Amino acid sequence: PLYDNAMAENFFSILKTECIYRHKPASFCEANEMIDRYINFYNYERIQLKTGVAPLTLRHSA
Repeated sequence: PLYDNAMAENFFSILKTECIYRHKPASFCEANEMIDRYINFYNYERIQLKTGVAPLTLRHSA
């Protein structure tokens, strides 16, 4: 029961570290756009350490 949100918490930790803390958005609108771009990058382009390929590439190869 303690680990129910582990995946979500991990994602938000990465989002804050790689996106928010590095670029410090000046407004809510800028933060919203930055988060949208990061989620797209995270889901479709980011190379995963475990597999060595992007998630979308992995899904298409299955």
